[in-house]
Amino acid sequence: MEEGLFIPQRVTKEEIFTPGHRACIGCGEALAVRLVCKALGKKVIIANATGCIEIISSLLPRTSWRVPWIHTIFENVGAVVAGIESAYKARIRKGKLPEAAKEVKFVGFAGDGGTADIGLQALSGAMERGHDFLYVCFDNEAYMNTGIQRSSATPYGAWTTTAPVGAKQPLGQLTWKKNMPEIAVAHRIPYVATGCPSYPLDLMDKVRRGLNIEGPAYIHVLSPCPTGWRSPPNMTVELGRLAVETGVFPLYEVVNGVYRLNFDLPELKPVREYMKHQGRFRHLSEDAIDQIQARVEEDYARLRSKAGL
Repeated sequence: MEEGLFIPQRVTKEEIFTPGHRACIGCGEALAVRLVCKALGKKVIIANATGCIEIISSLLPRTSWRVPWIHTIFENVGAVVAGIESAYKARIRKGKLPEAAKEVKFVGFAGDGGTADIGLQALSGAMERGHDFLYVCFDNEAYMNTGIQRSSATPYGAWTTTAPVGAKQPLGQLTWKKNMPEIAVAHRIPYVATGCPSYPLDLMDKVRRGLNIEGPAYIHVLSPCPTGWRSPPNMTVELGRLAVETGVFPLYEVVNGVYRLNFDLPELKPVREYMKHQGRFRHLSEDAIDQIQARVEEDYARLRSKAGL
């Protein structure tokens, strides 16, 4: 971690993402958005892809947003946020905006489908060009707002409506979850991190760091979804913790290529502890769970090695 990058700050009571939205009971994504927005403050412009966040927060003329917010289509948040950032710079350079406009930050919001699938091209281009923005992926591991279809971020073995479980296919999802943070790291951008609303201070600190670093920053946030995960609404925070404690979703950050594991656990809990509360994994055999356990341990060991542990 570079000295001086950590930016301690009290948590504001002001709500940028306000109550009254239409999220499902126990929605981890709504909690994550609320925490992220508390860390962002009000001097931001948010470009938001079609998805759960957009659906629950904006039924015009009513809105849950207290900052400038742009709804864009599924696949082009990266292009829109890059365009806004470029337009601001050009207008400031031409004297058409006051110097105070330099304090405005540019933020992209999208789900896993709008990031790892159909939004990847626009995001990759924006990162490659070096635009100064923060991109936050809220990952609930499927296309939840359109019917729980699988995405490339859906975990191996999980049930979805497009990876169903039956006599001919007893497993569910047949591919392993795409590692979007590592794809972002491969672009050699200055800041990449993972976060989870079950660890609110860690998440908000990372948002502030990503927001204040110069250049592209990417944060991948696990967002438990009771509807799609077939889990009890009152288990949302606990499931986020279990995802971290089992190594399924480790919390780390990469600053200019240097890895730092935020929570290095002396011993991981079995993945069964995480999966047993979710109906989407209820069909899995012991052999399949053992296979997932081995993969998690392998990936976690690789991450610890990158962090020099």
